[in-house]
Amino acid sequence: MPFLVLLIVGTVLILKKQSPYQTDQGLVFGTVYKITYQSAENLKEDIEAELQKVDHSLSPFNPNSVITHINDNTDLTPDSLFLDVFRLAKEVSAVTHGAFDITVAPLVNAWGFGFKSGSSIDPAHIDSLRQRVGIDKVELAPDGTLHKQDPNIQLDCSAIAKGYGVDCVARLLDRKGVRNYMIDIGGEVVVKGKNPQQHPWHIGVNKPIDDSLSVNQELQTILSITDVGMATSGNYRNFYYRDGKKYAHTIDPRTGYPVQHNILSSTVIAADCATADAYATSFMVLGLDSSKAICEQHPELEAYFIYSRPDSTNGIYFTKGMKKYILR
Repeated sequence: MPFLVLLIVGTVLILKKQSPYQTDQGLVFGTVYKITYQSAENLKEDIEAELQKVDHSLSPFNPNSVITHINDNTDLTPDSLFLDVFRLAKEVSAVTHGAFDITVAPLVNAWGFGFKSGSSIDPAHIDSLRQRVGIDKVELAPDGTLHKQDPNIQLDCSAIAKGYGVDCVARLLDRKGVRNYMIDIGGEVVVKGKNPQQHPWHIGVNKPIDDSLSVNQELQTILSITDVGMATSGNYRNFYYRDGKKYAHTIDPRTGYPVQHNILSSTVIAADCATADAYATSFMVLGLDSSKAICEQHPELEAYFIYSRPDSTNGIYFTKGMKKYILR
């Protein structure tokens, strides 16, 4: 009995000595970030400095960013962050047969979803813009600069930059010795260790209900995950109607037009968030059948798709490995 009392008291003392969980939040990349982590030291200043590095490299809305200089042809020398994203983008583009392509910027802008105002969207104009699209038209030259086959080629890393930003913060926390954390930037997530209740982190997937104001928080499912990156892409928040037709923000770089596939929401779990982010967008472009095929060829990816059936009801498909994460 005395031993049991000592054990209980010792456990209580150990728990009291553990660092508290802190939560920092703010705005970055045009969205909200929220980071919960266990640390005796508040790291918000370091976290925001890391996020600013990503913004300075990859934000097309920042007039002084690396990607803006590359798009304007004023300085074609990328930094290490841009190179990380560029190489991953090339890899994902190859796997998805061009469904993921960061040179899609002229088309995204033309349809009114990019960093420049929309323009004419008649078929002739779209065809002319497609001539500038193709990541194979951009190469890293031996002198360390990017070579664009056409100076009018422009890059947009929006479909991967948030995920990469999450990874950068995760690496910062790892360097600081933080073992338990959840990083969320606009729905792109990396989790490690345990939550404050000492369980795996619980992350919700929203129902794909048209919600341009982002007020809907109704959940389709809850995933219990740790030590992974996760991203969700959908066309239910960024869209507009013109002449009675809905146009969603996901543009197929191969056709030049917004996708009309049956996937409403694509959630991907991968080793890092940038990879999950890129494939979540790719699957929105590819549609259900092609996305299933890629998941079968790449078991390192787990996916959860919400899709529309011919009778207008929603269906669910998830990879075999995803089942272990589904809490409800």
